[in-house]
Amino acid sequence: MNRIYLDHAATSPMHPEVIATFSEALASVYGNPSSIHTTGRAARKVLDDARKLLANSIHADDNEIIFTNGGTEADNLAIFGTAAKKTGKHIITTVIEHHAVLHACEKLEHEGYDVTYLAVGENGCVRAEDVKNALRDDTILVSVMLGNNEVGTIQPIAEIGELLKDTAVTFHTDAVQAFGILPIDVNSLNVDLLSVSAHKLNGPKGVGFLYQRKGTALSPLLYGGEQERKRRAGTENVPAISAFAKAAELALATMEEKTSTFKQYKMIFKDVLDKQNVEYKENGSNSMPHILNLSISGIEIESFLINLDLAGISASSGSACTAGSIDPSHVLVAMYGEKAVEIRNSIRFSFGLGLTTETIEQAAEKTAKISQRLALK
Repeated sequence: MNRIYLDHAATSPMHPEVIATFSEALASVYGNPSSIHTTGRAARKVLDDARKLLANSIHADDNEIIFTNGGTEADNLAIFGTAAKKTGKHIITTVIEHHAVLHACEKLEHEGYDVTYLAVGENGCVRAEDVKNALRDDTILVSVMLGNNEVGTIQPIAEIGELLKDTAVTFHTDAVQAFGILPIDVNSLNVDLLSVSAHKLNGPKGVGFLYQRKGTALSPLLYGGEQERKRRAGTENVPAISAFAKAAELALATMEEKTSTFKQYKMIFKDVLDKQNVEYKENGSNSMPHILNLSISGIEIESFLINLDLAGISASSGSACTAGSIDPSHVLVAMYGEKAVEIRNSIRFSFGLGLTTETIEQAAEKTAKISQRLALK
């Protein structure tokens, strides 16, 4: 069976050119970039070139990029690093953030911080006005994701950044799901901190970065050597960082093409369901082009996902899976409420490398047949 992978929002396959870059660096760039000899300097050049490319990708300066082991560390560094450096005990975030942000905020609550979790409407978006109204004299940090990983909603980051830019409040955005999909300019967004991970855009797992605007106070999480300008101790993973830069280069070069293609995939998928008289609604509005989250009438998440998997389709509920059971999506609960049918029948399909219009049609046809069969039970 040829599987159809529709879970690119969870992780993505590495691009062949990225694999080649990764393999070449693994084989030849083995020096420690902190060493002063020729072998070390060769590794330093690869590291510096990658840093420059990634900085340029978001219109930042090279020295504003801190390499991390992924999005979770970048989010944690932004939140705990800000809290440790600034006076004040109030943080503002939203109820639809990734758990890397939510659990970090919960940890700070246990340490005496006051966290305001802003609600979203049924469209899945937070309002900039609500951020403004939640600000207090002791607010030190606002953290709002750029694009939601479950329903794909694009948050009003530029609008929030505009209202915060003349304040002492640090503004962080989790751009893990959006980087490589949406154009990002940290200056027009007016963000101070921005998190990115490589494996969402056909790069390797275990590498990411945190953008830190010059002058933004941040305390390190790790202590040891003086790597990353004393902001993140530990020898840099040069091969993975090199591959990360290659993945970003490819993603940026094809962004417009991918946007058009993914929008077409969404239309094809929904057209097939319409022709098969499948009752559904799309969750969220103003969503990123690669995420399609559908509430399908008459189905239950667990059995539906199992049947999709047996039919050769990899998709996701976007929810946390623990000990064999699927917990309700905190994003859908935030949008519709704990008793809403949407939290029990919503599936996330997400697009990326390796798909074609033909495979999308096949996946939609199988989805329609499975939904019709399960709805009869």
